[in-house]
Amino acid sequence: MLIEHGYNPDVLTCIANLSSDEVFTPPKLVNDMLDLLPEEIWQDEKATFLDPFTKSGVFLREIARRLEQGLKDKMPDQQARINHIMPGKCSVSPSPS
Repeated sequence: MLIEHGYNPDVLTCIANLSSDEVFTPPKLVNDMLDLLPEEIWQDEKATFLDPFTKSGVFLREIARRLEQGLKDKMPDQQARINHIMPGKCSVSPSPS
């Protein structure tokens, strides 16, 4: 089995070419782009991110993953951290005023 040998592919990478109605951004490219942002943004509990044209959610997934790691010192409780990040910090549409 593939899992026994340590191979665990990212499902979003695997389905990159299956969709016919979207331009898929592979997770590696998303992470390369997110690496261009200042590192301290991932420790900012007030930072918010918007992806109004999301389909697969790869940008929001990777942003949430970075925030979950970056906010560990400020929010040691993992569930509280996740509740803080989702859905309030990563959105697919602007929040109503």
